[in-house]
Amino acid sequence: QVQLVESGGGLVQAGGSLGLSCAASGRSSSTEVMGWFRQAPGKEREFVAGINWSGDTTYYADSVKGRFTISRDNAKNTVYLQMSSLKPEDTAVYYCAARTYSSGYYYTHISDYSYWGQGTQVTVSS
Repeated sequence: QVQLVESGGGLVQAGGSLGLSCAASGRSSSTEVMGWFRQAPGKEREFVAGINWSGDTTYYADSVKGRFTISRDNAKNTVYLQMSSLKPEDTAVYYCAARTYSSGYYYTHISDYSYWGQGTQVTVSS
C-alpha cells in the first residue's frame, strides 16, 4: 500500500505562482509513475502532469504546458508540481496519484493510477 499526502495549496492571484508537494509513504516500489490531476467544481477530474521514476520523462496536459513543471525527489519520496502564470481556470482541487509499474507509455487516465491522495485546494483569483 502507498499513502499520498498533498500539501501547498492555497489562494493566489492570477499570474502568480504556487508549488504543490506530494509525500508518499509505504512501498516506494509502488510509485513507478506519479501524476497530478485536478477537479474543478462541477467538472470531471482531469490529468495535469505525469513523471516516470527517473524523472527524465515528463508530460503535461495542453492547458498547463509551459506553465507547470512536475518533478520528483525519490530520496524524499516526494513529487512536486510547480505552477506559474496561474489563471482563474486553474482553480481546482489538485490530487496526487501513483502507479505501480510503467510500460513506457504516457499515463493520463484516472484508471491508470492505483493510489490517490486526499487533494489540496488551489484557488486563483482574478
